[in-house]
Amino acid sequence: MIRSSAHLGSYSDLSRVAVPRRDPAVVVEPRDVIGLLDFAPDDEPREPRVDGRWSRDGVDGEEVSWSVGYGPRTRAWLLRPAARSGPLPGVVALHSHDGAKFHGKEKIADGPHPAGPDMVALRERSYGGRAFANELARRGFVVLVHDVFLWGSRRFDASTMAGALGLAVVPDDDPAAYNPLASRHEHLVAKYCTVLGTSMAALVAYEDRVAARYLASRAEVVDGPLGCVGLSGGGARAALLSATSPRIGATVITGMMTTHDAMLDRHVAGHTWMFFPPGLPRLGDWPDVAGCRAPSPLLVQYLRDDHLFPLDGMEAADRRLGEIYRHRGAPAAYVGEFHPGDHRFDLAMQESAFARLSAWLT
Repeated sequence: MIRSSAHLGSYSDLSRVAVPRRDPAVVVEPRDVIGLLDFAPDDEPREPRVDGRWSRDGVDGEEVSWSVGYGPRTRAWLLRPAARSGPLPGVVALHSHDGAKFHGKEKIADGPHPAGPDMVALRERSYGGRAFANELARRGFVVLVHDVFLWGSRRFDASTMAGALGLAVVPDDDPAAYNPLASRHEHLVAKYCTVLGTSMAALVAYEDRVAARYLASRAEVVDGPLGCVGLSGGGARAALLSATSPRIGATVITGMMTTHDAMLDRHVAGHTWMFFPPGLPRLGDWPDVAGCRAPSPLLVQYLRDDHLFPLDGMEAADRRLGEIYRHRGAPAAYVGEFHPGDHRFDLAMQESAFARLSAWLT
């Protein structure tokens, strides 16, 4: 059923006319999503280098960086268990959106310096107080955590954003002032992406593919499929990365799955442009994107009280993913977990995700 859209006022019946009726028997293929998100001819990281090393709390880390061909260099942390030799399975850990772009990788990983108070608070709120990427590394994985387009080392400077929006310049080193400005600027970025024939989702998916290729190139990583994992905006990134990169062989999506229909009127306004790739509704739905690599293993963790996603939409997505995996002859390769509570990736959910990645990649 297609709902009306009260947020559109006198145009509340628009969705009944505009939304295409898709045949649920048609399963979306990776090539369809790749075509939708096509951006660059290759995903080769340009001029990669190691900028520093450290060891702490059972993790050996490297500061690494590369160019994606535009904008500032991408900065990332490569984490692996200390005192372990031989290649290990690789996982791309994807930071969340949070309406906060000043930081990226610091949300989910500890680097060479202690996390600041704002990141400590964010982790307490969303990640059970843990830098989960480091814990995943301690469990026997090589984990890559990188900044993506608009975040951290890939963020716009405050003066550029303020000038483009006709607003007063805010300090470039103050997250509390920077993040609200960056949230407003995202709408302008999405418009520029459209003018340039692409989308924010396509740029993010491309940069994540570059990161996956870099991780696969490292001698410390076993020659085989990679995993990826993310919460919220990181979950959207995991779905897009898995759909567009054959290097990904196991995916964990947390706190980010629903159907478009269920979003109407209740949950559209508060989401990033990354969640709305132009043309996606004519191709399929978010479960179709997440499931297009079936029978590649997939864990989706749903939150029953998630304020960002309606429960009926999550339940419909879970059913659709089950149908896709049954159609591909691998019903056991999809796992849908429903957890109580609001939007988060807490310690119990992390443990479940870690166990799945270990079973699928080792």
